[in-house]
Amino acid sequence: MTTKTKALSLILQVYKILVPVRAKNIITMKRNKGGLNDIRKSILSYYGTDKWKSNSEVQEVTHFLKTNPLAVFPYTFTRKYKAAKVQIHFDISRQLNYVVHEGKKMYFKKSWTKKDIRENYTNLLREQDVTSPHRYLSSDFNIKLKDTVADIGAAEGIFSLPLIEEIGKLYLFENDLEWIEALEATFYPWKDKVVIVKKFVSNNDYGDSISLDKFASERNIKFDFIKIDVDGAEERLLKGAKTILANKAALNIAICTYHKQGDENMVKSLLSPNGFHTETSNGFMIFIYDKTLAEPFLRRGVVRATKKITDSEKVN
Repeated sequence: MTTKTKALSLILQVYKILVPVRAKNIITMKRNKGGLNDIRKSILSYYGTDKWKSNSEVQEVTHFLKTNPLAVFPYTFTRKYKAAKVQIHFDISRQLNYVVHEGKKMYFKKSWTKKDIRENYTNLLREQDVTSPHRYLSSDFNIKLKDTVADIGAAEGIFSLPLIEEIGKLYLFENDLEWIEALEATFYPWKDKVVIVKKFVSNNDYGDSISLDKFASERNIKFDFIKIDVDGAEERLLKGAKTILANKAALNIAICTYHKQGDENMVKSLLSPNGFHTETSNGFMIFIYDKTLAEPFLRRGVVRATKKITDSEKVN
């Protein structure tokens, strides 16, 4: 190995360690920006055949792409959200910026500029719009009063924060130290019922990783609702939760399926045999940060899974 090759290898290793996943996504998108229009044309070509003309969901996407550039959310609802309108406040005592989200303070990473916060918060609002393919909840798929909730891949906490008053106990799984600092500030008013777990959740139990089975077993926890967004590591997480998934206990799971091609089928194949009824969020995402993005291009954002237990099953 040459000195130049060794130096490049070292740079790549440092990059993988120090650059957060969301930042890597932005870098990938910018690097591939010149090819986004080609991808857009490929999508229009792929879905322009007679096979897809009767699929109203697909036609809504292609109609959007005919007159708009490629986007993660190929829908007009995204236009409602403008970064310039985001009001940012500064907490002097914590030295952290925050926004007021649904009446509650939501803090952000100390290293982020106001521009970073405005852009990211705007994207978060798009993600959780009631019509968004990334929406975790629906009118008939929601958290119940006093539920024990696991928010895995919590990041800034936008999923759990609006629900915190109803939640009985909340476990926030996050391994990014800057996000942990922000989460501690955001959820401080409810610190008596919030536990921040500084771990990756996977299918192994060493170092910075822990399986959900081990975590729940050691603490005798029964989760009622699990939200999962772990940037493509969803399969490993589910394989580390075999006991939880197999238990004869009611459970709702909202899990992201857009990071990798085939994740929707993978998730359903692991949940359905354990008695879960699965459905997807409405619409599609185009995950333009995926360097391997290829046909069929469109991916469901979230699988919502429900396991209901009858009284007779509880007895048995």
